[in-house]
Amino acid sequence: ASKMFPADVIARAREMQDAIGGSGTGAYTGSQGVLKFRQDIASFIEARDGQPCLPGNIFMTNGASSGIQAILTGLIADMNDAVMIPIPQYPIYSALIALLGGRQVGYELNESKGWSVSAETLKAQLDKAEAEGLRVKALAMINPGNPTGQVLSEEDVFTICKFCCANGIVLLSDEVYQRNVYAPGKQFHSAKKVAVERESELRNLQLVSFHSTSKGLIGECGRRGGYMELYNIDTFVQTQIYKLASAGLCSGVNGQIMTSLMVRGPEEGGESFDLFTKEESEIMESMKRKAKMLVKGLNEIDGIDCEDAEGAMYAFPRIQIPQKAIDVARKKKQSPDTLYAISLLEETGLCVVPASGFGQADGRIGFRTTFLPPDDVMEGAVEDFKRHHEKFCEQYA
Repeated sequence: ASKMFPADVIARAREMQDAIGGSGTGAYTGSQGVLKFRQDIASFIEARDGQPCLPGNIFMTNGASSGIQAILTGLIADMNDAVMIPIPQYPIYSALIALLGGRQVGYELNESKGWSVSAETLKAQLDKAEAEGLRVKALAMINPGNPTGQVLSEEDVFTICKFCCANGIVLLSDEVYQRNVYAPGKQFHSAKKVAVERESELRNLQLVSFHSTSKGLIGECGRRGGYMELYNIDTFVQTQIYKLASAGLCSGVNGQIMTSLMVRGPEEGGESFDLFTKEESEIMESMKRKAKMLVKGLNEIDGIDCEDAEGAMYAFPRIQIPQKAIDVARKKKQSPDTLYAISLLEETGLCVVPASGFGQADGRIGFRTTFLPPDDVMEGAVEDFKRHHEKFCEQYA
């Protein structure tokens, strides 16, 4: 093995083997995950936030999705229980809320202000929901945003935390893109860090934070690794969450291993450290470059407007199309952006997601696209977006 792998890689594999135990990766672990891996996660959170984290508050999960589903399962009891979700939103929230028989209450992000949210918008939506007899149990915050790509400022995160604290609402902080921040001057602020540092104002905040191996700079979505951290959750409630986790026995062990590797890479001075750091830096610089290239290219197309992709992996442009195209879409019982996306796919081979699938302001038309492909592919894609948009608008003029 020493001829095939660096010494620190072999040492880490043996450490993991000892942590898992003699039965290996084919056996169940504890329902919260292998203790050593949860300690790795706790150390990662402490280093990120400068605040304590207890391994006992960590639940390892099959990606972030299973953790989100577990918490929503515990929160939603009947059709009068509601969850506030951002609009636009990652559709897992609306899908799970519907599956569990709850109600979604959307709070619109302000596109003209970089997809920000205001306390006034949150309060208005809460008041409206309560007037309809709904009990708002939780609020989902996605930071950095999917599909919108914004990175919330510390004050934005505090605004949401304060609203949840004041109204007895559990905050579900979806932080799976926390490594994906590209815009100069922007940085990721975790809800946990804000909650602890401003504890005097957020003393009663109940928070569950989620992270995943599916995003970041590794993108190992098929490994199904992730975790959730419970903060300021009642001990009895946490016991019930543990029971719910026990019903699923444990998360996949390969995913647990991947999560440990995500939060604790090679140590400085180790044989693998320089190569690991070089590869991470190259990936990050590539993502920054392509995010800027895509948004700039889209904004240079007449009839397409796109906010900066500050983080995550997506651009979420707004498009203007002729009224005739909108009328044709209605006759086909399609959303206008679905008509546009199908045309784009057939004409160029580019596959985008209609913005209507994420929710958007009334009258808005758009799509979500990514900047993950290689640079040369992205350059060609920008040209294809332009060519198609001009041809589509001419066709339906």
